[in-house]
Amino acid sequence: MARLAQTAGLTDVQQEIVSTVRDFVDKEIIPVATELEHRDEYPQQIVDGLKELGLFGLMIPEEYGGLGESLLTYALCVEEIARGWMSVSGIINTHFIVAYMLKQHGTQEQKDYFLPKMAAGEIRGAFSMSEPGLGSDVSAITSKAVKDGDEYVLTGQKMWLTNGGTSSLVAVLVRSDEGHPEGTPPHKSMTTFLVEKEPGFGEVRPGLTIPGKIEKMGYKGVDTTELIMDGLRIPADRVLGGVTGRGFYQMMDGVEVGRVNVAARGCGVAQRAFELAVAYAQQRHTFGKPIAQHQAIQFKLAEMATKVEAAHAMMVNAARKKDSGQRNDLEAGMAKYLASEYCKEVVEDAFRIHGGYGFSKEYEIERLYREAPMLLIGEGTAEIQKMIIGRRLLEEYRFQG
Repeated sequence: MARLAQTAGLTDVQQEIVSTVRDFVDKEIIPVATELEHRDEYPQQIVDGLKELGLFGLMIPEEYGGLGESLLTYALCVEEIARGWMSVSGIINTHFIVAYMLKQHGTQEQKDYFLPKMAAGEIRGAFSMSEPGLGSDVSAITSKAVKDGDEYVLTGQKMWLTNGGTSSLVAVLVRSDEGHPEGTPPHKSMTTFLVEKEPGFGEVRPGLTIPGKIEKMGYKGVDTTELIMDGLRIPADRVLGGVTGRGFYQMMDGVEVGRVNVAARGCGVAQRAFELAVAYAQQRHTFGKPIAQHQAIQFKLAEMATKVEAAHAMMVNAARKKDSGQRNDLEAGMAKYLASEYCKEVVEDAFRIHGGYGFSKEYEIERLYREAPMLLIGEGTAEIQKMIIGRRLLEEYRFQG
């Protein structure tokens, strides 16, 4: 076990789960990740392996067939998986956010129906907030739901769905003005719908089209798609929680846990970049000695290791706060912001240590260099995190004048 990014105070069960995932990553993910990534191939065998390990039900309560584990355990597993290949952690994360939203906000009937199938990995989740023209401004959503008898008719275009093709359940946030008077603030007139569909591309159910994969610089292997709704009919019992107008709060609760997950991914990718750099620096020779013996390289390694350690500590703190039942948006925002920024810096330093070879597709660091930027924008940009952090600090430190 490496010296960096250790987590004190874990139970025997937590240690066993994390250690099992780490072994799986070392044996089943790292050896094939770069080849699959270069082919932009969905890692079906890896996903099947994670299903067997029970990872799709990690945080789903035991009564629904899951392992009932904490956010901390989940985040530590994500950290290990991202260390192997960040795309795989994305496949699990969207599934987990939908399961978390169902557990926290679903009706009893929705929980009974979906959670056991999600724990077994039979139903795979994706969630959809963003749209082509709005980015981080969720309140500007234009997709809408109109009530028609016992059903709602959904229309609009969504963007940036991770698992858009492979998922069979999508939690979709739309505007639903029904029951909300004119002038209601946007965030109070949004509803989350649980949309079931066939996996695949094209028209996956009447009124619902997944056009195809969006080509990306990195974060390959996992399918990122658009979602087009044109007269999509959804029964009223598929409104998350059974009541309209609560969608914004439900989604933000899910994203808060998602931010801990993105922080964990940043930690995992940074750890891998450090491992690659420290190994390469001891093998590559210049001026008659390994480059690790040059002070310039030692300084870089020292900075990288410190960033890995700091990001991990903040991520663990944010997860533990949520697990204790306390509000953690400040800690999750800080952890996500710091871990993603540090990840980019550590990856770049590892790339520099590799010299010309870092530019070669033969070396793993080339893949990490293309993957790290996604963390700067996923689950809310760095600028959005700073906005959240700033507002929360002003709440906590309100001037009493």
